[in-house]
Amino acid sequence: MLVINPYIFKRFPEIAFGFSTKIGLNRKEPYYLNMSQSVGDEKEIVNNNRKVFSKSIGIEYESVSYQKQVHSDIITVVENSGVCGESDALITKKKNLGLAIGTADCCGIFIYDQKQNLIAAVHSGWRGTSKKILSKVLNKLLDEFQSLPDDLVCYLAPSISQQNYEVGKEVADRFDAKYLKSVNKKYLLNIPEINKDILLNFGVKRNNIQLSNLCSYEYSSILHSYRRDGKHSGRAWGIIAMKGNK
Repeated sequence: MLVINPYIFKRFPEIAFGFSTKIGLNRKEPYYLNMSQSVGDEKEIVNNNRKVFSKSIGIEYESVSYQKQVHSDIITVVENSGVCGESDALITKKKNLGLAIGTADCCGIFIYDQKQNLIAAVHSGWRGTSKKILSKVLNKLLDEFQSLPDDLVCYLAPSISQQNYEVGKEVADRFDAKYLKSVNKKYLLNIPEINKDILLNFGVKRNNIQLSNLCSYEYSSILHSYRRDGKHSGRAWGIIAMKGNK
């Protein structure tokens, strides 16, 4: 099984993290190693995919919390595993509880507060980004959990790059021009860069941010992409957890 392990969390032995790819368990097209129950893949296969992937990063699937992602700005604070309703961001202070985000082009952002001992996971496509979900998560962490920017360590997982993310004018008009390229009367939008700047503008240290350089659309051999594969695309999971005594 091919799992992406970013360097940003490797200096924290208390953090378990992994981002799944298409590769593993000898899964075949069209879904490959898929983590979603809503794309047409067989339920038993998906459950097994989730169990094996979770275990590969040191977390039991039965200890993972996940949400029905609805491209919103809704944030859920969780203490229990399993499905936790409709939202697009999860926060927990509970150890040994994994937070999962599913993506296939959207930006997944994973946050560890090394002082307050909490984690957050955010799903941010163009809709969530336009609703400033990441900003709302950061402000919630500050206001309700006393998280300071200096203590946050953040990973932006593989997502679609600007050169492959064409949007219409109605979407482009929602964003600052510096995140757009106009090519032949079309607009290319840079969602990862917007979210990276949100972190920096909040005060997160630049060396505490890792932005993946893997484009989900381009790396067709290893990454899921809805923009590329449409309804036949599987979904990746990113899981973050704090290890320790319960």
